[in-house]
Amino acid sequence: MKFNRPLIIASTSPRRQFLMKEVGFQFHVEKPESDESFPDVMQVEAVPKFLAGQKAETFKSTIKDEIVMTADTIVIIDGEILNKPVDRHHAIGMLTRLSGRTHTVITAVCLLDREKQDVFDDLTNVTFNKLSREEIEFYVDTHKPFDKAGAYGAQECLPAGLNPCSQEEIKFLKEINKIDLIEKSINTKTGSGIACIEKITGSYFTVMGLPIHMVYKHLLNF
Repeated sequence: MKFNRPLIIASTSPRRQFLMKEVGFQFHVEKPESDESFPDVMQVEAVPKFLAGQKAETFKSTIKDEIVMTADTIVIIDGEILNKPVDRHHAIGMLTRLSGRTHTVITAVCLLDREKQDVFDDLTNVTFNKLSREEIEFYVDTHKPFDKAGAYGAQECLPAGLNPCSQEEIKFLKEINKIDLIEKSINTKTGSGIACIEKITGSYFTVMGLPIHMVYKHLLNF
């Protein structure tokens, strides 16, 4: 997709940039300058929208004709947010907590120009296999997931050969003639990771950090 107006992706996440490029967007990247604090009384499910909006607001005084996209992803288990781990020990503790259980991933996106703001989110449930301490340590030491909420990257944790995309995502990719992104989402590697994920209920791209099928449609309104 091409815009008559420039598009700014205010995220340093390589996964978000990859997805935007794969579906045909042209953009340049800027790093958002905002903290990630939120009110203590805020419901955890509302946090991603709040933070995505906060990031976008920092651009409002400087943009002209541009559209800015910001995003925020959180992992929730037992009503608690698991942020990015601060070190190896923290990452191991997070994955131990997720092992053998189902957790929720929410990604929120904010689209902003000088005239309007559009904030939306998507929720996916992810079920983990039961993992041994050795498997968890191997994953952390191999992939060093310190830049990922919940201490894991979905693309590294899929069982080999599994198509993780939802029917909605598959339909979307067929509509824009980007069906090859499904093939790129399937794990064909062995020996470089562990199959942490047993099942994904909802959008795989939301777990990656950007519900690209929703972003595409919302950007049509701009």
